[in-house]
Amino acid sequence: MVDATRHERTAQQLRMLSQSLDSGRLGPVRRLVNSLSAAEIGNLLESLPPAKRDVVWGLVDPEDDGEVLLHVDDEVREGLIAAMDPDELVAAVEDLDIDDLAELMEDLPDTVIDEVLKSMDRENRERLEQVLSYPEDSAGRLMNPDVVTVRADVTVDVVLRYLRLRGELPENTDHLYVVSRRHQYLGRIALAQLVTQEPSTPINTLMDDSQPAIPVDTPSDEVARQFSDHDWISAPVVDENNVLLGRITIDDVVDIIREQADYQVLSAAGVSEDESLFSPVLRAFKGRFTWLSINLCTAFLAASVVGRFEATLAEIVALAVLMPIVAGMGGNAGTQVLALMVRGIALGQVSSANLRTLIWKEIRIAIMNGVLLGTLVAIVTYLWFGKPGISLVIFSAMVINLSCAATAGVLVPMALRRFNIDPAVGGAVILTTVTDVMGFFAFLGLATLFLLQ
Repeated sequence: MVDATRHERTAQQLRMLSQSLDSGRLGPVRRLVNSLSAAEIGNLLESLPPAKRDVVWGLVDPEDDGEVLLHVDDEVREGLIAAMDPDELVAAVEDLDIDDLAELMEDLPDTVIDEVLKSMDRENRERLEQVLSYPEDSAGRLMNPDVVTVRADVTVDVVLRYLRLRGELPENTDHLYVVSRRHQYLGRIALAQLVTQEPSTPINTLMDDSQPAIPVDTPSDEVARQFSDHDWISAPVVDENNVLLGRITIDDVVDIIREQADYQVLSAAGVSEDESLFSPVLRAFKGRFTWLSINLCTAFLAASVVGRFEATLAEIVALAVLMPIVAGMGGNAGTQVLALMVRGIALGQVSSANLRTLIWKEIRIAIMNGVLLGTLVAIVTYLWFGKPGISLVIFSAMVINLSCAATAGVLVPMALRRFNIDPAVGGAVILTTVTDVMGFFAFLGLATLFLLQ
């Protein structure tokens, strides 16, 4: 219900924007845009064609420019940055947090990068260089070096006086991190606990050492999994010597989860994650052509199977009408299994230890569905064509193809992972080929054996 309300609100805002832009009334557009959060503005910009997007972007409060750039996809961001003057870009990004600035650096022109680095003090410049030294999809690139640390040998009163002197805490600070003299991570202490204790209480008696730190080279998807498993708001990041380097906060993890979901949805359809809703026609064409070409090759493979039963089809025309049913049901059943497997692999729930159990479970489900749906199709076929032989053949073919689809749905993503290929990318194409070929072969092969005698 919440998602439906949000989507309806976005659609209504988009209609209002389009109507105001079409009529040339920019005042309502400016008021609407600047009443939204940075993420909402980014979503609206992605929903607009390039010409209208440029107009709306010019109406965004300059103070929000940097945050908005963080909430649009790479292609839209590239266009917005290209339309900005160097001085505007410097002003937009110079006040961003280190981790957010690191995310944008690769998209900025070299001249802007130089100006941004010059505007930073030495400490922040070194922090930024440190973050940028780590791989893009790692905990090191996600972390913010701006972290509040305390020593274990002080009291609550000392820490509270230090926080008052500091005057400001980084966003999403729910814990302070306790470190040794060598800045090694020892544990954490919740702010809520800190303000409720007696001033003379030693920090080492309040410290929680149960939360493990995240190694700096941990992949981003593993970081997201740990946050999900433990319901963290923030987590410390350490190097190989357990030295505290920074922290990762939940807002960055939510972005990772969203990117992963977008990637899986688009990849399953053979669409590049870099393609946006209003990508240039030529770029979108190039991105989609590869996968469509692969699908065309697999279609020819399925067609070659059908061609081997040309005599059977010529003899029994009804088979040509019915065979898409067998292939289509197999494809749908296999896609269900494939979706579960891709999700299970992403969550680390599938391995060789439980693979045999998974296959047997899915085959049993496929046989049950094949028998029930095959019976229904057989009855409809008999009422349609009045030939019990064809009804028996399509029933048998349904059971066989659904069983093959279930097996392929489990084995195909596992095989792709073995060859270091993302199952979300190539799984659907291979699975569809298997179900089409097996569906046509089972249906027409059984018809040849039992109906042409």
